[in-house]
Amino acid sequence: MQLLTATLALTASATAAWPADWLPVREVSLTISPGSPLDFSGFLANDPIGPANRLTIGANGRLARADTPDKPAPMMCASLAWSPASGGFPNHADADIYARQLAMHGYNMARFHFLDGSLMYGQKKDFDFNPEILDRIQYLMAALKKNGIYWMVEGLTSWRGGYGNFDDRWSPSEGLKLEVNFEDKPFEHWKKLVTAIFTKVNPYTGVAPIRDDALSVFILANENSMEFETVVHDKPGRAYPDSLEKPFNEWLRKKYGSTQALRAVWPDLKANERLENASVRMPAERYVPNPRLRDLQAFYVEAEKANIARMTKVVRDLGYRGIISDYNNWPTIQTGLTRKDLQAVTMNTYQDGVMSYEPGASIKGESSLADAANYMRAAAASRWLGKPFMISEWDHLFWNKYRYEGGLVMPAYAALQGWDALCRHAHGPIALAYGEPYPHKRAMLPYAIALDPVARAGETLGALLFRRGDVATSPTRIPFMVRGEEDLSNNMQAYEPSVLTVLSLVSGIGLKQSDGLREPLAINQPRDQADAVETLGELKKAGLLPANNRTDFDKGIAESDTGQLLLDRDKRRLTLSTPHTEAAAFTALDAPIDLGATRLERADGAALFSASAIDDAASLADSKRMLLIFATDARNTGMRFRDKDEKVIGDFGHLPALIRKGTVSVDFPKRTGRWRLSPVSLEGTVQAPLRSGNGPLRFDLTNDTPSGPTTYFLLETD
Repeated sequence: MQLLTATLALTASATAAWPADWLPVREVSLTISPGSPLDFSGFLANDPIGPANRLTIGANGRLARADTPDKPAPMMCASLAWSPASGGFPNHADADIYARQLAMHGYNMARFHFLDGSLMYGQKKDFDFNPEILDRIQYLMAALKKNGIYWMVEGLTSWRGGYGNFDDRWSPSEGLKLEVNFEDKPFEHWKKLVTAIFTKVNPYTGVAPIRDDALSVFILANENSMEFETVVHDKPGRAYPDSLEKPFNEWLRKKYGSTQALRAVWPDLKANERLENASVRMPAERYVPNPRLRDLQAFYVEAEKANIARMTKVVRDLGYRGIISDYNNWPTIQTGLTRKDLQAVTMNTYQDGVMSYEPGASIKGESSLADAANYMRAAAASRWLGKPFMISEWDHLFWNKYRYEGGLVMPAYAALQGWDALCRHAHGPIALAYGEPYPHKRAMLPYAIALDPVARAGETLGALLFRRGDVATSPTRIPFMVRGEEDLSNNMQAYEPSVLTVLSLVSGIGLKQSDGLREPLAINQPRDQADAVETLGELKKAGLLPANNRTDFDKGIAESDTGQLLLDRDKRRLTLSTPHTEAAAFTALDAPIDLGATRLERADGAALFSASAIDDAASLADSKRMLLIFATDARNTGMRFRDKDEKVIGDFGHLPALIRKGTVSVDFPKRTGRWRLSPVSLEGTVQAPLRSGNGPLRFDLTNDTPSGPTTYFLLETD
């Protein structure tokens, strides 16, 4: 760690002039102490991993441990996407600390992302892995396993794979990730890469990773959906690369047999396009629906399914027994058909997006609640019922001012849906200190949640809502029936309709293979004849949804069938009321919010608030030790924008992080007696009480505390 460097760097900037209402974070160390209110390892314990508790597919297609197959095992996943710019993989001493810290934060799975990029960085020869980086990866794997943290890995992440003499490992490049789907040479490269990385015995575990009980999820290649890869490399005047033309012609000839038969289906087929000499051209562009695009989708489905089969055979032949997934992005109708053959479905989804760290980078800056959590709903509609479902990447990106919503939206609805793993994308989800001397650690950045107090607060809440299970899983599953390739349209990028995926705000949803008959209490084909309101009525008639459920999609109101979640789209508000946690994400409080055990009277701005029992009490109402979270917004010192709406970056600025000052009035109307409220520093230290009393449990909660701004508070009662 670089604690001395960090201390000097942050001290040097301590005299800066802060913008009004923005408070500088004072912490340097972010390493939480055992037993602190942020140490969840007491009630979210991780056991060392062995054959008895390896992950498997248990009852109802849920992730489970081998020794308890009937009990779902939700995975709070830590994204490890390090590069040299973010410090790379830690040395042995820091790896031990880091693995233990992850366990204390509540993580029980880690996703190794861009392993190929790290191993090949700076290397000139193909598959000539950097021995020091390999050693660090192997040691970290062992440290994670010792701390009960399972592994999720990818067979291919970097567009450069195992090729040597490239310095753009983390930048998109054409070729490998698309062509591995249908050409032999790229496939053999992938096979050699997987064999080289995962079959070498790890000296710190005594077993090769491919046969290790800790390796639980193998994503064959990250984000390698064929249409997505062509979009990434879209060029003016050329939508699709030439490499697709030959396999597409071969597929068309097998399907149609002759140019004459194809012309009957494709009215735009040119006179010089003939199947007989493989001269049928790729679509000139992708955004005007036509039959050529429909057939291209069908080709993708068959090519991707064949690729799944041959890649799966490789990893099984190498000795892997765990869970396999692939095509973990783009929840389109086409990719949904591809994923039907997978053992488990993984999906990446984002609210907002940032394409660069350079000046001029922009975001939309929109609330996820304003569109009723569409990024979550799109992912929900990519699930196949009866299979494990895992979010391998998600984020509500910095510097979006509404990102406080993410810490409630994603873990709460993931739990409601009964998903199996939740991985917020980041270089690393935690840092051991502020001020490390690496380019991507000098300021808060998109895809880098460890230094962002707002994102970190959301992950803390997520461990309670999702992994601890504070949010109940819906007892109902609404199947979206799928027939097959006949469901494809001429729209290349068709999704499940948003007017139907709103049902995921109420009950569980997912794809299900149709037997050709209309199924009751389901979304059948064709989709334009389905109606979400009618489906709700049918659920009520069947007794699967309470008669007093407040959902009104026309008014933007959605209440979960459990009664625990209530979303108000127009107010951009989401509230949660469960026995152990109550929470609200809001842009404003125009009236008090009664959550049950807690009541929010007023607030001076947008924020996330939560109260969670962290003792062994039966409920929050009975708890004597509660963790409160109050997260507003955060930005960097010296952060500048090119526009008044603060959507276009001029300069990301530098540390220390600044937290927007805020206050919320909190009442526990059914509680009275002796109580005290203490700020908790970002690394878990309990500070001197901020408020105390003997009587009604009511106070104004501010993040502007004598010890510095924070997002955490400890509420204790006698």
